[in-house]
Amino acid sequence: MTELGFWRNAASDPDRVALIGADGELLTAGQLLARSNQMANGLVTAGLEPGDTMAVVQPNQIEMLELYLAALQVGVRITPINHHLAGPEIAYIVNDSDAKVLVGHERFADVMTSTRAELTGLDTNRLFSVGSLDGFRDYAELTDGQSSDAPAHRTTGMAMHYTSGTTGRPKGVKRTLHEIDPDDMAALLTGFQAMFGIHPGGDGVYLSGSPLYHTAPLMWCGSALHMGHRVVLMDKWEPIRMMELIDAHHVTWSHMVPTQFHRILSAVPADERSRYDVNSLQAMVHAAAPCPPEVKREMIGWWGDAILEYYAATEGGGTIITAAEWSDKPGSVGTPWPGSGVKILDDDHQEVPAGTEGTVYMSLALADFEYKGDAAKTSDNRWNGFFTVGDWGLLDEDGYLYLLDRKSDMIISGGVNIYLVEIEGVIISAPGVDDVAVFGIPNADWGEEIKAVVQKST
Repeated sequence: MTELGFWRNAASDPDRVALIGADGELLTAGQLLARSNQMANGLVTAGLEPGDTMAVVQPNQIEMLELYLAALQVGVRITPINHHLAGPEIAYIVNDSDAKVLVGHERFADVMTSTRAELTGLDTNRLFSVGSLDGFRDYAELTDGQSSDAPAHRTTGMAMHYTSGTTGRPKGVKRTLHEIDPDDMAALLTGFQAMFGIHPGGDGVYLSGSPLYHTAPLMWCGSALHMGHRVVLMDKWEPIRMMELIDAHHVTWSHMVPTQFHRILSAVPADERSRYDVNSLQAMVHAAAPCPPEVKREMIGWWGDAILEYYAATEGGGTIITAAEWSDKPGSVGTPWPGSGVKILDDDHQEVPAGTEGTVYMSLALADFEYKGDAAKTSDNRWNGFFTVGDWGLLDEDGYLYLLDRKSDMIISGGVNIYLVEIEGVIISAPGVDDVAVFGIPNADWGEEIKAVVQKST
């Protein structure tokens, strides 16, 4: 039986292939373990202590997972940052997180140079880069001469992602660190994947196509390693490439977003889908945004029961729904998963009856959190052990949650609530449409009116 926790299962089965890089490089579990141990020891040598933060600006490459597995062994909070942000935006997150180390990448040379100029309080001797980058030390300096054995003091670290919500500057979702063996913590966290029928060992193959600076893609990729599954990295997601990788590597599960479903359906016409073997698929889980019903219906018709959905947030959550349940309750995002709960509240924090719209509140999951440095924001989104990210929805008589829109995105025109996400769902399903954004603008007569920006397929 496969042991839970990457460090344990890698030590017990070092020769299995654990990771396939976007460039095709293969790393055995033993090799990835050695490299992540060297990095963990390097972080300690660089002066990081439990509770400190390391910020990283990385593409979907092997180094990102080395850094992640290293931080989680020595009690360090790792803050992955979106490399599409501008330099001052990245610098704000680095500064606000109190990062003691920043690891960039030469691919983002311009933005990293701009970031460096805006940093305050971070020792410039603790700037590192994968590849050559002016003003940054070589990444290898963190690992050169370091032992490939486990660090002397192992304690659980954690990711601290930044979420912008709907207003203001991004805020770090900061959870309490506990003195617990990293493998034991990993075993607890993989219980989430069990709800989707994903279990340790076997022939599990996880395809990591979404950016690892996002919360769920990094957590799910880490959970795959903790369960002894093989991880296949995509540096840049492309629909045809994903189908090729599913076929070639007999992928069993992945974490996706509805936009990827839409682009796969557009890129692979119905009469060409038999070219790709999808029989290995067991759990192709999607989240993060509403899925247009026609898109989801077509994906279920192709990938069957492997299509699963959940609703949650960086802060916690949430709900889950199978393909069969969704077919009976189209448009729903499901019922609360074990240990979680959902309530619909009005503006006075009173629960509303089934079928009545209101603000969606979810129970805090796993561990409580704070928005770093913002006690008011932390307090404002709480109510009796529940929190909200501002979504607007309803629960039906069977307890299934339906999301209507973000409360801040919903517009009122002529006294009528209009849910922009529903309009986006219709437009995205039209032929020749690759992406769409719908929004409201002021109107002297109606109050607000609808506008849309449409990106055509190339």
